[in-house]
Amino acid sequence: MSLSLPSPPTSTHQPFSAEKRAEIARFWEENGYYVCENALSLPEVEALRAETARICAGEAGEVRGALPRLEGQSDDEVLRQYLCIHFPHKISALMVNALAHPAVVDVLTSVIGPDVKAMQSMLFIKAAGKPGQAWHQDEDYIPTRDRSLCGAWIALDDATTQNGCLWIIPGSHKPGILWEQEWHGDRRFDCAMESVGFPYSDADAIPVEVKAGAVVFFNGYTLHRSLPNRAPSGYRRALVNHYMSAQSFLPWHGPREGEKVGMAKLDFRDIVMVAGTDPFAYKGIESRAAPHVRSAGNGGCGNGLEYED
Repeated sequence: MSLSLPSPPTSTHQPFSAEKRAEIARFWEENGYYVCENALSLPEVEALRAETARICAGEAGEVRGALPRLEGQSDDEVLRQYLCIHFPHKISALMVNALAHPAVVDVLTSVIGPDVKAMQSMLFIKAAGKPGQAWHQDEDYIPTRDRSLCGAWIALDDATTQNGCLWIIPGSHKPGILWEQEWHGDRRFDCAMESVGFPYSDADAIPVEVKAGAVVFFNGYTLHRSLPNRAPSGYRRALVNHYMSAQSFLPWHGPREGEKVGMAKLDFRDIVMVAGTDPFAYKGIESRAAPHVRSAGNGGCGNGLEYED
């Protein structure tokens, strides 16, 4: 199945100059992240918020693990049920559009190269009281052959230390090591494992507080985390998309049953091209991933891991 991009969303973004692109690349190389302020206009943000409610209500298509909307249930009541939904672009043209937003692509081609593919989207709702995610590196979960993984964290609400913004350790991508992970048992965090044993402390981290419409980009080896949403009400919504160079293989999942391919040639082909050309287009495009709800840990993680309390 081929997932083609609809027409690009209306954007006020002006293409970066060569000097700006070089500046972004230098900052990225040194720090392992970059913040693009005002990347999305307010109308674009509002459209993605409305689409978030539509997806959570089951109006966009099937989401594995989602609860049926009850009669009389408000959008707010529906949204508060979820921490995150994976792969929303599979059922939403608007979310597909967001993968290739002009401002996002401008930064991606500055830090990755001319040919860029997307392989994942995650829609965080994170209502007040919902947990964060412990220290981790995104390449723990999405391995690339060439270490080109890049996350693009699109803020749909103002993100603050109170409502659970990102925390990043600048420069932590430089060792090029995926640190050991272990279970944290900490209710502040969701069911994902925690990176440990790295030569940094919490004091080395900086909060990345941004306004709605900003995009935070981070290297797949950059250590980052978020804390719970401790605001009295509201959300810390964010659409997080992942990308890599289209010039490299993506050994994300094993071969299909009966598929004859060596481990060195594994290449996950459930992708969306967002810039340049696909040198492996002859392989075609698959549809392997499906939208599903991410566990927030309430009621257990379902993987044998238990919280300490």
